[in-house]
Amino acid sequence: MTEIATTAPPLTALVTGATAGLGKAIALRLAQDGMRVIVVGRDAARGEAVVKEIEAEGGEASFIAADLSDPADIERLAFEAGEVDVLVNNAGFSIWGPTEKTSAEDFDAMFASNVRAPYLLVGAFAPAMATKGAGSIINISSMAGRIGLPNGAAYGATKAALASLAQGWTAEYSPRGVRVNAVAAGPIYTRPDARQLFDRLGATTALQRAAEPSEIAEVVAFLASPRASYVTGAIVAADGGRTAI
Repeated sequence: MTEIATTAPPLTALVTGATAGLGKAIALRLAQDGMRVIVVGRDAARGEAVVKEIEAEGGEASFIAADLSDPADIERLAFEAGEVDVLVNNAGFSIWGPTEKTSAEDFDAMFASNVRAPYLLVGAFAPAMATKGAGSIINISSMAGRIGLPNGAAYGATKAALASLAQGWTAEYSPRGVRVNAVAAGPIYTRPDARQLFDRLGATTALQRAAEPSEIAEVVAFLASPRASYVTGAIVAADGGRTAI
């Protein structure tokens, strides 16, 4: 009897903050690797535009709107998304300023978005990955979590927390087949209106420039792929050499 070849279904990747900037670049890059991408963000118009761009290139994608600062919305997102194979915790924001002028509200808002949301998302998706014995979780951290930057103490603390969470989740989930890593990114050209700021930060790196979003997306794609099958618990510096000098 002739055996009929079957094709495994594509892996599903969920990328938060994927309607623009680095998140969009990551979503596009993972789609190029044949993954079905769930684009997560607040702006439906931008989210649908990313989906159409992926589909125009022959990929498969869908959009789910979610406010990751709201635990109830995270719970709804997890229900609508179902099981995922790759989780990229990219969404977040920064507020810069002197410690004495940073309000408790701003401090709490950053930790809710940058730290609590990834924690709840991993709690929602990692158990099913562990049950299957496979999965990849990638936190987008920052060089700000590894070096001191003026007026960046609170933001840097959120990014340091993401690196620490990646290591804690490695101990918790990697024995059951789930790889967890973090990318400590340097300055990235994500907003045209902030080009001068990124140029100034880029000049402090060994490569003396900021990164294009596609360059960081390549690192994420590697960590999400079988090519990184023995990489877990790593904090990968993609910062142009800034933390080396």
